[in-house]
Amino acid sequence: MERDDLQQLLIEHTEAWNAHDLDRLMRLFTDDCVFDASGGPDVHGERFEGRDAVRSAFASVLASMPDAHWGGGRHSVLADDYGVSEWRLTGTRDDGSRLDVLGCDFLTVRDGRIARKNSFRKQRPPSR
Repeated sequence: MERDDLQQLLIEHTEAWNAHDLDRLMRLFTDDCVFDASGGPDVHGERFEGRDAVRSAFASVLASMPDAHWGGGRHSVLADDYGVSEWRLTGTRDDGSRLDVLGCDFLTVRDGRIARKNSFRKQRPPSR
């Protein structure tokens, strides 16, 4: 993938999250995609494999914070098939607490779509 195209894919990924558009977001991913969430029981967080599992995980994130916003995006192409997006996630959780954390996604790309999203964020407790 050309570096400029990968840069645009990284930007589109963040814009799709901010639009809360699950269909738009999933069009960016391969059928055999993997999402390693920042939290979970394993060393890699919680892993979701395949389009249906990843879509369900993304839908849960969006439903749990209807006003979620990934701001301050900074996108860097590290290789022809690999990039990182840094962001600040703000949003209100179902229980009314506010989330305000810094994080990043390491994205592996294959054939112009995201094959793996490896997500990290600061472990900061929500505020009231």
